Amino acid sequence: MTTSELLLHPVRLRIVQAMLGHAQTTTRELADRLGDVAPATLYRHVAALVDGGVIEVVAETRVRGATERSLRLDVSRTSVDPDDDGLVDAGRARAGFLAYLASLASAFDDYLAAPRSTLEADLVGFRQVAVFATDEEWREVAATIRDALLPLTERAERPDGARRRILGTVSLPVD
Repeated sequence: MTTSELLLHPVRLRIVQAMLGHAQTTTRELADRLGDVAPATLYRHVAALVDGGVIEVVAETRVRGATERSLRLDVSRTSVDPDDDGLVDAGRARAGFLAYLASLASAFDDYLAAPRSTLEADLVGFRQVAVFATDEEWREVAATIRDALLPLTERAERPDGARRRILGTVSLPVD
């Protein structure tokens, strides 16, 4: 299975995104976070991600006669290689992109369903901007964003007052 086939499946993408920002996650916690995914489906797709090396089983404990696994996401394995044969085809690239958008929409729906103050108070936003940049300039922008986020993504513990946030980006030339 190619990296894109593994990661861009709608359920597997949601599993990966549900694990982002958590040092370890149990399968029970994943089931709670992804309540609309049937348990058998969840376990099947977690197994595929384990087999693909995206998720590592770090511990197994017996809970009421069943084995509960503690899982860790290998963030270095969560990017699709542009040379991956799964994205050469426009239809597959579109399907992967739609899975990505659907996962963002699902996270937004979850946010709206939870008790909250206001979008402004919670610093929720979605914006689009057009810029003129050379490929080299755009690489610098991407590196600057990555470098700014890296210390936040590598935190071992959640500081007081910190909230788990999702930042999704799409970058594409349009002319």
